[in-house]
Amino acid sequence: MRVVWRRLLLGLVMLVVACGSGAQEEEPQLSLVPLPASVTRLQNGFTLKAGDTVTSAEPSVAAQLIHGIEADTGLELKLGAKGRIRLDLDAPQAGTEGYELTVDADGARISAATPEGLFRGAQTFRQLARVPAIPGVRVSDRPRFAWRGAMLDVARHFRPVADVKRFVDLMAAYKLNVLHLHLTDDQGWRIAIPGWPGLTGIGAATEVGGGPGGFYTAADYREIVRYAQERFVRVVPEVDVPGHTNAALASHPELNCDGVAPEPYTGIKVGFSALCPGKAETARFLNDVLKELAALTPGHHLHIGGDEVEKLSEREYAQIVELAAQAVTANGKEVVGWQEAGATVLPAGSLVQYWQTNGGPEDVERAVAQGAKVIMSPASRVYLDMKYDDATRVGQTWAGTTEIDDAYDWDPATLIDGIGEDRIEGVEMALWTETVVTMDDLEHLTFPRLPAIAEVAWTPQSERSFDAFAARLAPMATVWDRWGVDYHRSARITWP
Repeated sequence: MRVVWRRLLLGLVMLVVACGSGAQEEEPQLSLVPLPASVTRLQNGFTLKAGDTVTSAEPSVAAQLIHGIEADTGLELKLGAKGRIRLDLDAPQAGTEGYELTVDADGARISAATPEGLFRGAQTFRQLARVPAIPGVRVSDRPRFAWRGAMLDVARHFRPVADVKRFVDLMAAYKLNVLHLHLTDDQGWRIAIPGWPGLTGIGAATEVGGGPGGFYTAADYREIVRYAQERFVRVVPEVDVPGHTNAALASHPELNCDGVAPEPYTGIKVGFSALCPGKAETARFLNDVLKELAALTPGHHLHIGGDEVEKLSEREYAQIVELAAQAVTANGKEVVGWQEAGATVLPAGSLVQYWQTNGGPEDVERAVAQGAKVIMSPASRVYLDMKYDDATRVGQTWAGTTEIDDAYDWDPATLIDGIGEDRIEGVEMALWTETVVTMDDLEHLTFPRLPAIAEVAWTPQSERSFDAFAARLAPMATVWDRWGVDYHRSARITWP
């Protein structure tokens, strides 16, 4: 008994000494993803209450912040004058997407140079506001890379407009700004093109496994673009040529060298199809398709694919890719292509997308030598269709399995020798949908890897570590549950 009392007395003495010396518990880590470039804790924050007012120089950004906080917490805020939460366009030094955020006892203030910067700052405040007693903090932030994208394949399995909008919301919450829509492939054609009725009459009626397929009308596509623009996400459509074209070839016999349409295809093999080089119909097809997409797409870029072509010679391949590139530039847009397009003559301002980590980067190096910049999409890191592990219920493993730490622990600027940060436009994850049948399948493969890759693209490399990221990410499971996201409970994260 004496020993017990002595231990209790010693513990009391140590507690008194610690308090007297000013020792205190370490502040809990803020659950912010992607991690801002600079975060400083302040002494006092404030408590957010239902009915608090948001005042903004951009009412549309404020309205989305109000909606987001309600979706995350259930608290209903309002838009009005003299609010405790202010969004101001008074920070010209912040750049296009940068912002400054201060939370103190008086409330919260986001300052930016542009509405886009305000929107990015609003996503950070939204994460802070998931606890009612918002801690005092000062944030100064801007992205590492300008291109922070996610590719959604709607060709292998079609996704209706509502699903694409939900995907945009999930992207925007983590400061992604490019939605790359893979609209065409062997298994399906997903966009209406005037003068080519077979593309939707035949080419859109299939998908992997024999499902019903589907397509977007011009009005559907414009609605996706509008919705994305409101969230400062730009849409980059992809028409994959000269390979991955069986849906087009099955729709219009004149696109085939022998004039005979192949059967529609619902498998997952690649490399077997190609447009016919040297045919006038091929040039007309490329011009018509890319002209329509250019007219529907307000952004600067059109993606022409160019990957995995086995049927054509190098000369034939280059002929078609260069025809497509000329059609893009003739319509006032800039070219994006998969890395194989680097073997052709590319227009000024082109981007190539590195993906093939099981091969050499020679095509990327040839593209860079022509002045192109690179989007980093290494399959072994950011292909979301790769399984987390062998037990994952959907997905593939041809590039290996990719757990969340694999998706996080890499540096785009050191991935390819000689291609440093100055030659990199950004980072883009890709979700191919051979095995993705439902929206739950899509979200299960996307979360929690989307936030991890978003931090790779946004946060300075010097500020990143997986252990710190894991601690910041774990509390987000609570809000994902509120959103109804079917996420993978990775063993690499200590979840709540």
